[in-house]
Amino acid sequence: MLVLLSFVLKKETTFYQRRASKILSIIVSFFSSTFVTKWKEFFSQKELSVPPSFHSRVISCASMEVLQAYLLWRQTECHTSNLYNTCLWKLVFSGKSEKEAKEILKGTQKQEKNELLFQQFGINYKDLPQIFRQGSCAIKIKVEDIVKYRENGTPVKRPRKKAVIVHSENIATKGFWKNYSFLTEELGLLAEGINKIKPEYLRSFQFESKLMLSTWIVVRIDGCHFHRFCEDNGFQKPNNEQALNLMNSCAVSLLEMFKDIIFAYGVSDEYSFVLKKGSLLYQRRSSEIVSAIVSLFSSMYVMKWKEFFPEKEFKEPPYFDGRCVCYPSSEILRDYLAWRQVDCHINNQYNTCFWLLVKSGKSRTEAQSSLKGTQTQEKNELLAQFGIDYNALPIMFRMGSSVFQDKDELTGNDKVVVEHCNIIDTSFWKEHPRILDEEEPLRTILRPHSNKMLRVS
Repeated sequence: MLVLLSFVLKKETTFYQRRASKILSIIVSFFSSTFVTKWKEFFSQKELSVPPSFHSRVISCASMEVLQAYLLWRQTECHTSNLYNTCLWKLVFSGKSEKEAKEILKGTQKQEKNELLFQQFGINYKDLPQIFRQGSCAIKIKVEDIVKYRENGTPVKRPRKKAVIVHSENIATKGFWKNYSFLTEELGLLAEGINKIKPEYLRSFQFESKLMLSTWIVVRIDGCHFHRFCEDNGFQKPNNEQALNLMNSCAVSLLEMFKDIIFAYGVSDEYSFVLKKGSLLYQRRSSEIVSAIVSLFSSMYVMKWKEFFPEKEFKEPPYFDGRCVCYPSSEILRDYLAWRQVDCHINNQYNTCFWLLVKSGKSRTEAQSSLKGTQTQEKNELLAQFGIDYNALPIMFRMGSSVFQDKDELTGNDKVVVEHCNIIDTSFWKEHPRILDEEEPLRTILRPHSNKMLRVS
């Protein structure tokens, strides 16, 4: 089943300062997490065996007319695809092979498909559920909600916005728009009818930026509002080993599923995924790479939650944002990873001191004031006052986690491993030369009879 959803933001939105990568990654991440979270509500007897993932992109509609044409296009595509698939699977279930069914339907028009359904299977297409034929429209309506009760028991009501699902034969008409005041208030008024703008014109707004060839692609994801998420779920401060191992387990799954990811580094609620220099994943389209990785990571996080927190239910689905950055050389890439590991040390040392001060009785403001301007040595001396040797703390807290492919000493096969090591030191990269194999892009370009990489540009 193909799932297609379009989320419309108002023209004046300043959502995440209109940064495309933030918008698309946050929406697809939250949708993925919510999809997995709600699975049991709709499939109570069926286990979700494979983590779902979704691709996303940002499309800028230049005017209300273009938005209206876009909505009309998507709903028309819904009808066209559903009519075809209904015919296809009825033919398959009647005994035809999928190839034979496709051959029968090849070149048929709408009327011919309707006649096929009615004459061969007794189905009037218009009697099928609206959700199949028309798709679903999620909109906000104003409702009166009880916010409290007076002493005499009478309710106090206030208007609030509530999201509802509706089905309509044509969501791109002025009549439908006017029925829901929120749409006209937030987005504006549509025209009477719009049929002249063709899908080919609309597709021109689906601009896809492609990342530079022969550069390392780093996709960095960060938890959104994770301070609140950690507090809601009672994570231990400053580090929660179970939560970090959950992040690491998700990263391992991504390396196993995306063979182009050759290295990942994670700390706290962030992870950086490095794609090999010659990667042609999704033709190096930035939005597809970011959304696929952040979506799959979000799904895995929810699916694996019970492995690490068997007694705990999270209150709100976790979600992440993501971005792509290209690095032209292995030296600059190692500088980036070294920066992340230095940041891990600085943040962990500060947070260890901070939470010790808070637990000793200081307020958070007092703890921040005590640590303001302090250097590494001063923080170590403060920790010593609590009987803590910083260098004796778990290495995962101090150095973060590195995930990569390595040889299994017993079988000799490749496997994804998690190590907590010093990736600033060049000796790590000398011990694992396969990770940053810079000859691969050149071999890809010069491979006989292959110009696939060159065509990506």
